[in-house]
Amino acid sequence: MPIITLPDGNKKSFDSSVTVMEIAEAIGPGLAKATIAGKVNGSLIDATIPINRDSNVHIITSRDIEGIDIIRHSFAHLLGHAVKQLYPKAKMAIGPVIEDGFYYDIYYEESFTPDDLIKIEKRINELIKRDYDVLVEVVNSNQAYEIFSKRNEPYKLQIIKEIPDGEEIKLYHHEEYTDMCRGPHVPNTKHLRAFKLMKISGAYWRGNCNNEMLQRIYGTAWANTKELKSYLNKLEEAEKRDHRKIAKKMSLYHTQEEAPGMIFWHPNGLVIYQVLEDFIRNILRDNGYKEVKTPQAVDRTLWEKSGHWEKFKEDMFTTTSENREYAIKPMNCPCHVQIFNQGLKSYKDLPIRLAEFGSCHRNEPSGSLHGLMRVRNFVQDDAHIFCKESQIQSEVSNFIDLVFNVYKAFGFNEVLIKLSTRPDKRVGSDEIWDKSEKALSDALTAKNLKWDLLPGEGAFYGPKIEFSLKDCLGRIWQCGTIQVDFSMPERLEASYIDEGNMRKTPVMLHRAILGSFERFIGILIENYAGRFPVWLSPIQIIVMSITDRNSNNCKTIMNKLIKKGYRTEIDIRNEKIGLKIREHTLQRIPFLLILGDKEEKGNLISVRTREGKELGSMKLENFISILEESITQKGRLTQSINK
Repeated sequence: MPIITLPDGNKKSFDSSVTVMEIAEAIGPGLAKATIAGKVNGSLIDATIPINRDSNVHIITSRDIEGIDIIRHSFAHLLGHAVKQLYPKAKMAIGPVIEDGFYYDIYYEESFTPDDLIKIEKRINELIKRDYDVLVEVVNSNQAYEIFSKRNEPYKLQIIKEIPDGEEIKLYHHEEYTDMCRGPHVPNTKHLRAFKLMKISGAYWRGNCNNEMLQRIYGTAWANTKELKSYLNKLEEAEKRDHRKIAKKMSLYHTQEEAPGMIFWHPNGLVIYQVLEDFIRNILRDNGYKEVKTPQAVDRTLWEKSGHWEKFKEDMFTTTSENREYAIKPMNCPCHVQIFNQGLKSYKDLPIRLAEFGSCHRNEPSGSLHGLMRVRNFVQDDAHIFCKESQIQSEVSNFIDLVFNVYKAFGFNEVLIKLSTRPDKRVGSDEIWDKSEKALSDALTAKNLKWDLLPGEGAFYGPKIEFSLKDCLGRIWQCGTIQVDFSMPERLEASYIDEGNMRKTPVMLHRAILGSFERFIGILIENYAGRFPVWLSPIQIIVMSITDRNSNNCKTIMNKLIKKGYRTEIDIRNEKIGLKIREHTLQRIPFLLILGDKEEKGNLISVRTREGKELGSMKLENFISILEESITQKGRLTQSINK
């Protein structure tokens, strides 16, 4: 006679084993109708699985995060049901949940087309309307193998072969279609309403390029139609903000096949890059960092000593000269240790903070390259802090403050924090990892910050804190990191003289705020939709003439602004002023100055913003005051632009 304890502390007794659905029915018909699954003693189970002992039970509905994941996973099975009805010769592989949706990998001799996607989506909607029960059956691995052998599903059989003989497997029956999964899944397709199939791509079976190519169908699914529409609207807005399209309109950069994954910066794009670099450089200087510059190509022996050769050699570009093999540096840290190693260091010298805008190369797969977001050549706002163990927490704490202040300058006020701990493949002893992880968690706890734990996601040489931004569309971008490293300084023989006149190995903190300039600029383009805050805009002011008579006055105003350091250009073409305003508004130039006979006679300028706001006629000095105010506001102005 199990006693069920609910989240509010209420207890319910049952005469015999009971399912989550029956518990929900005992509470009320509304809850029973909404029930998707249950969490029993912390573990998710299907709503129809019996509970035989006293348990703590939380009933899962679509309002729960777990409920949304279950809906998405169930949609993957429903996709399988539709595909097998339409294309009986298709072979089903795997269909997991991903962020905002799901996918299914399928082998089919013919290539699926967009028309096929429409057909499959239509069939899914037909199946949904049947409101059929999804039945769960528990079998052993031998029984499952027999079932999928009869159904001629070779990928399912490969998975089953890796499961120990006799181990239980759950089968989920969607009418005549059967799939296997750990579950749980929805008890009835009435819970599956809001979805859309998104795209088709290729994927190697189990991600191995030596295996056969499968077709991957992606979909998104939500608790209700309102959430689905909101998501699709967000995707539509993200499409408008695609940094590649905006960059082309604004002539910021381009890529080409002769240098895949490498950026050709145009004058406008390079201005943004340089302003950003100067901004970070000044901040680092004010916070005790010394800037350095290290070689691009370094003998492989250094990478072997640091441990990078073993872990990353496949991702390195290499070259040979005079019977020596060199790696084009994929990161800066081993080279910074070489600078630290020059000359004897005392404990009184620590911490030593070395910063570099280091150009790095990594041989990313060609299929993963994506505009500025994923490149092969990138520049990090990289720095390494060499310090004593007792200084770790204060250095990490100071860096956290620095990160928040920098992000705020761009209008990013919501920062998500994650602590990634030791991976399976790593260097260093467990004792060192214990100390490293504790130092980071203590620093976060001391600042009363909310953070999530990511077990096993640390770098091979140390744990790390990751800082992620939330942009104006609610998208998350991981940018900043700080990592504690006890191992690399020891491997590369770094040392200092401690208070007892003994040689000791320093701790090395790897840290970056932006991550890489390329990716961060891509994030900024999309967040601002190209409407950069005035201090970052490649062109801050355009001076336009109404008639040819005003051309000389335009040049005079432009030169005055340029001499004061403002990025100003001129448009004295013999075109209608309306056309000029429209073109430069589309170029997202913050301030448009219009000069005609009236303005020239009164020694005035007419000022208009890219948002279409008329600021009226004024003296140049008054406009400069407005301009200065806009530039110095930084973060506050960024927020108003996004709104």
